[in-house]
Amino acid sequence: MALKPNSTDTRTRSSIQIFIVVGLCCFFYILGAWQRSGFGKGDSIALEMTKHSADCSIVPTLNFETHHAGEVGNVDESEKPKSFEPCHPRYVDYTPCQDQSRAMTFPRDNMIYRERHCPREEEKLHCLVPAPNGYVTPFPWPKSRDYVPYANAPYKALTIEKAIQNWIQYEGNVFRFPGGGTQFPQGADKYIDQLAKVIPITNGMVRTALDTGCGVASWGAYLWSRNVIAMSFAPRDSHEAQVQFALERGVPAVIGVLGTIKMPYPSRAFDMAHCSRCLIPWGANDGMYMKEVDRVLRPGGYWVLSGPPINWRNNYRAWQRPKKELEEEQKKIEEVAKLLCWEKKHEKGEIAVWRKRVNDEACSGRQHNSQANFCKAEEANDVWYKKMDACLTPYPDVSNPEEVAGGKLKPFPKRLYAVPPRVASGSVPVVSVETYQGDNEKWKKHVGAYKKINRLIDSGRYRNILDMNAGLGGFAAALDSPKLWVMNVMPTIAEKDTLGVIFERGLIGIYHDWCEAFSTYPRTYDLIHAHGLFSLYKDKCNLEDILLEMDRILRPEGAVIFRDEVDVLIKVKKITAGMRWDTKMVDHEDGPLVPEKILVAVKRYWVVGANSTSVQ
Repeated sequence: MALKPNSTDTRTRSSIQIFIVVGLCCFFYILGAWQRSGFGKGDSIALEMTKHSADCSIVPTLNFETHHAGEVGNVDESEKPKSFEPCHPRYVDYTPCQDQSRAMTFPRDNMIYRERHCPREEEKLHCLVPAPNGYVTPFPWPKSRDYVPYANAPYKALTIEKAIQNWIQYEGNVFRFPGGGTQFPQGADKYIDQLAKVIPITNGMVRTALDTGCGVASWGAYLWSRNVIAMSFAPRDSHEAQVQFALERGVPAVIGVLGTIKMPYPSRAFDMAHCSRCLIPWGANDGMYMKEVDRVLRPGGYWVLSGPPINWRNNYRAWQRPKKELEEEQKKIEEVAKLLCWEKKHEKGEIAVWRKRVNDEACSGRQHNSQANFCKAEEANDVWYKKMDACLTPYPDVSNPEEVAGGKLKPFPKRLYAVPPRVASGSVPVVSVETYQGDNEKWKKHVGAYKKINRLIDSGRYRNILDMNAGLGGFAAALDSPKLWVMNVMPTIAEKDTLGVIFERGLIGIYHDWCEAFSTYPRTYDLIHAHGLFSLYKDKCNLEDILLEMDRILRPEGAVIFRDEVDVLIKVKKITAGMRWDTKMVDHEDGPLVPEKILVAVKRYWVVGANSTSVQ
């Protein structure tokens, strides 16, 4: 069944315009002439906006004309801003650090060629990555879980390759996702119900999950209704656009692979990890990949493996693989699991489930095992471009056999504002319980101000949200809603590493250095938040490069909220003037005398070939 444009889409689009215009106190009135969203063309927007644009009194505490005129006056307004041209149409789905042509120049051993390989300075593009012709704003959640506009990711290969597995179907002008997968052709819901008989998925104790080799992320998509948030990853490989489809569906995902580099997540981050026929050689390299999963798995967490080699005796013919090979593969997995001191909880059909012990008390025997090579505890979170080792990550110390190593978490949603164990134990320098609680109150206030500036934040219009400098996760916690999710980024140059705290709150995130491109496709995020980011990076790399990367990963008509010192924001505003963004500087919610300001931006709608020549 093809989904067609209708009057509802046009009305939705009109309301989007009205909310932005009224919320920004008439500033975004100018967007009405060109802005497009969904499947409607917005023909009636200008009329509707005229009716509503007179009411500019809804944000009485915020001043949209910054009072720091002295600093503004120092900028040479006569100097014309640099204009950035569109990139060539071949870059429409450009992923700088996972570029296919560059990848093929690296060794294929251990998936090295699928890891991050970023362009050198002289190879970087200094242009705006265009959207494809016909691009439209994705459907709102939960409709987006099941439908993606064809124009947004026009790749049909998976509809043929995975036809019998119910991954994806092409229907007219949309892709439909029935919820199937290689190991669950009858649907992810039924598959998750099977897992829930062994794993406490429904009581809030399993909140964060990791899906390795996720396909189109249907497992993560269907966990959402159970209040579980999954971080899904897969390489950019022959399964064209699988991560792109996941993100268009509104499911958290990044481009990634288990190769030779540690995963960009902290230790003890996930309540559950999952591999559904993900083709990762778990027993190879002395079980290095299982040991890396163990590093990021929380004490008491679960590992699910479905598909080969589980139940190889009954399936070796169907898998068209030798019995002996599969038997040896499972034997290695069992040996590594025993070394890791995981407890096997279940094996039935093609599904096996192990549970990581809550502490090391039951594993004392491995201290004397010659194969038990332990990593240095202080290196458990040192992961950015660091080589993966076939060593065991030690548990934090406990005082009794019942204690959960690293601290017991409350069920979600209580854990969102409960004091995280890393904070309570004092393991994060300079972050006390009082600091943490004060940060939460501050971000509730900031987000309240944001919602007055941009009424779309609570409307369901913004599903995929990025916080580029997440701190303690206060922004994401204050936004928490079933309508949206936030990717919390911990800059690798941040003074304090608090990503572990973010995960202990039941949120997700990732380490990243913003001097490089993010591991995602263009047009991933609906809303980007950058608090203090440009102050952090102003002497580290070119701010222009960071802004161009923001433009690459921001959807047309997506919004950006910058919060930073006024002199930094003036520089940012000057660069964005040449990027087809509309911006406005706003005073801090506490008044014009506060040097920290807010810069709000909206990326204009434009596509390949839209009124400009392209950069080759």
